[in-house]
Amino acid sequence: MKFLLTLYNNANTIAAIEGPDREEFRKVHDDIQKELAAEGALIDTSELSVVEATVVRTHEGATTRTDGPFTKGQDFVGGYYLTECGHLERAAELAGRFVEARFAPIEERALVHG
Repeated sequence: MKFLLTLYNNANTIAAIEGPDREEFRKVHDDIQKELAAEGALIDTSELSVVEATVVRTHEGATTRTDGPFTKGQDFVGGYYLTECGHLERAAELAGRFVEARFAPIEERALVHG
C-alpha cells in the first residue's frame, strides 16, 4: 500500500532546521531515504519551495492568487515522502523519526488509487 507522508513546517521547524538541530535533521532524512530505497519502498520525496509558491482561491467566479505557501494557519507543507511502505503502522513509525515531528504535524495518508 502506498502512503504519502506530508511534512509540515512552521517558524519553530525552520529555526530548528537552520539552527543546532540542522545536522540531525539532515542525517534523519538521509537515513530514512537510504532505508526506504534499500527496501524498494521510496517512490518519491522532495522539499517544497517557499519562494515559488502561491495560494489560489475561487469565490463567486473570481479567482485570486496570493503569495504562498502560507494559508491562515501557521503550519505549511514543507515536503513529502511518497512510499510503498505496506501499512499505516510503518508509515507512523517513519513519521515519528523526523525532526519536524517535534515542532509540526506529519500527516500520513494511504493513496486511494495506488
